[in-house]
Amino acid sequence: MIYSLKGKLTVKELGFAVIECGGVGYGCKTSYNTIASLGEVGSEAMLYTHLYVREDAVELFGFATQQELSCFRLLISVSGVGPKAATSILSDVTPEKFAFLVASGDSKSFTRTKGIGAKTAQRIVLELKDKISSESISGSVSGDAAAFAPSSAAPSDSVSEALEALMVLGYTQGETAPILGKLDPSMSTQDLIKETLRLLTAKNMR
Repeated sequence: MIYSLKGKLTVKELGFAVIECGGVGYGCKTSYNTIASLGEVGSEAMLYTHLYVREDAVELFGFATQQELSCFRLLISVSGVGPKAATSILSDVTPEKFAFLVASGDSKSFTRTKGIGAKTAQRIVLELKDKISSESISGSVSGDAAAFAPSSAAPSDSVSEALEALMVLGYTQGETAPILGKLDPSMSTQDLIKETLRLLTAKNMR
């Protein structure tokens, strides 16, 4: 399994990049957001990858962050959503926005992506929300309320939505609840998600 690639960026096109590692060029299909984050051709680049195998083809997909890769894998697990549709969605929304849309049940926003109809969008929300343990969510509200705010019995709606969205991205309650508990509960859900991800990244780099 190819988990990631790090090397010289030799090709950079819309939705496609080639990274040369040890004299071998690995072509990766990807989102427009990842392409935009890469440097100039000739610079060093790193992508987190997913090898997609089907009967008539073997394709490598690469993403700038682990969060985007997690979103891609979640999307292709949905019935009727292939890698092309998944990368199209991730070209239109960031991982934070994607997690927020799923957690808030906003299927309509996914239909703005070309090729994604209402039924497919609804299936994305329904199937991915089901992958979040409702028991762990409710447990975090009752059993771990103190981790969020010492003066309140339960987290605000925005904190609860942020927690669900972060779990969509693959983070655990234990990782995110302590950080969310230190943030201002009056912040918007998207700001809570972004700040938590920033703090988690900083913590992991220590």
